[in-house]
Amino acid sequence: MKHPTLILSTFLLLLLSISPPTHAAGGKWQLLQQNIGISAMHMQLLHNDRVVLFDRTDFGKSNLSLPDGKCVGNDCTAHSAEYDVTTNTFRPLTLLSDVWCSSGSVAPDGRLIQTGGFTNGERRVRIFEPCTGCDWKEIENGLAARRWYATDHILPDGRQIIIGGRRQFNYEFYPKSASTNKVFSLPFLVQTNDPDAENNLYPFVFLNVDGNLFIFANNRAILFDYVKNNVVKTYPQIPGGDPRSYPSTGSAVLLPLKNLKARSIEAEVLVCGGAPTGSYIKATKGTFTGALNTCARIKITDPNPQWVLETMPQARVMGDMTLLPDGTVLLINGASNGAAGWELGRNPVLNPVVYRPDNAAGSRFEQQNPTTIPRMYHSTAVLLRDGRVLVGGSNPHPNYEFTNVLFPTELRVEAFSPDYLDAKYANVRPKIVSPKSQAKINYGKKLTIRFSMTGTLATNSVSVTMVAPSFTTHSFSMNHRSLVLASENVKSVGKSAYEVEVTTPASGNLAPSGYYLLYVVHQQIPSDGIWVQIM
Repeated sequence: MKHPTLILSTFLLLLLSISPPTHAAGGKWQLLQQNIGISAMHMQLLHNDRVVLFDRTDFGKSNLSLPDGKCVGNDCTAHSAEYDVTTNTFRPLTLLSDVWCSSGSVAPDGRLIQTGGFTNGERRVRIFEPCTGCDWKEIENGLAARRWYATDHILPDGRQIIIGGRRQFNYEFYPKSASTNKVFSLPFLVQTNDPDAENNLYPFVFLNVDGNLFIFANNRAILFDYVKNNVVKTYPQIPGGDPRSYPSTGSAVLLPLKNLKARSIEAEVLVCGGAPTGSYIKATKGTFTGALNTCARIKITDPNPQWVLETMPQARVMGDMTLLPDGTVLLINGASNGAAGWELGRNPVLNPVVYRPDNAAGSRFEQQNPTTIPRMYHSTAVLLRDGRVLVGGSNPHPNYEFTNVLFPTELRVEAFSPDYLDAKYANVRPKIVSPKSQAKINYGKKLTIRFSMTGTLATNSVSVTMVAPSFTTHSFSMNHRSLVLASENVKSVGKSAYEVEVTTPASGNLAPSGYYLLYVVHQQIPSDGIWVQIM
């Protein structure tokens, strides 16, 4: 039920007084927008520092009007918005088809290529170009199959692969060519499909350093050669066998890639949370089982890979995982009981957790300061250029519901600032001087970054991180990727001025072509990022 007083005008909205951050050890929270008009089921940061967010179009009117009296059918409200991080403003965008539970990735030229959805949107391709005043463009029947709850990933050649979806045990590519204008069978998705629960939707997909795809669904994974349509390696099942994929929704990241000049580069995947076997069915009948409290970590490049379990501070289902510029991982959002689905989650987890992958086992998790806003089903989180994490969404209802429900539809947008942004680190925080943001870089080349800093430089504690921004929905950050470029030479070039030399990633297998956030990290404190486009 839509609250009538929340209707927003169609022109650009500026929050006049931003709520002050709440201070505590373990990060700070700040409310950015009390009401952005739609619930952020999907989010993507683009290289103009604007976030495209959207919900779905088939649940009635939102709380954000379309501009200039525009309507789509009988609906004159927006179901997508563009949020300007720099000015803390937003504007409505126009969708012509249903994007509910869809997927996407950013093309090498910076356009968001967004795929699938529900009913009239299930075979759509939508394109959003990051330019002033631009809006969605849609391609009808741009996909060869219906894609609902699918996963996209950008490939080294600039195409994107779209994998799975409800009752789609296959994959396809976009853009199409004469030889790829069809679907390709993927039996692994049949093998991981649980009767009555599925537990293999929104598979976790990562590009491995050898150019093959790591595909995780349910409780196990394969290494897949998408060119030859061939399984290269079958990984063992996670110990315990409990599902980690939608609707028993956990989350996953490819841990930061390091030692990029080594002959053999290691890659590790971390899968966290989820729900025990049978939880989804039980939740539909009113029994809300405790979520999983473990993460499973595996070195996917190892000749004999094995999962290693670690215990989180709290059980979590429907959580999000975000790669931070200091090489850590943020676990955020979600619930401690139930499963993904309409009103199937209970007991929100309000405390984020930072995971430090380089710490010794048993000392990797650090609980953070809690939010006051439950972020349940259909919540999202994305890394911003300044190192904050934008958090939005939460709508466990088929409609917008603000009263007489356990967890109302959430229209507030907030930011979580990890501890590295605390003012006490100001004197050791680098500030990038050059190159300027939007710089173009090439593969396997020396790159010199000049930065300033007021404190004393620890030359052996400087690195450069490149982070690919994610398309985030349903607890998975698609295309999210972090690469640590080791410093090869750090030197002073003037008062409080320094240069660090690094080598850029060698190929698209390590860093698919496109836009990345680049940070200088000193003593685990990152600078503000700049945008670079690797080509």
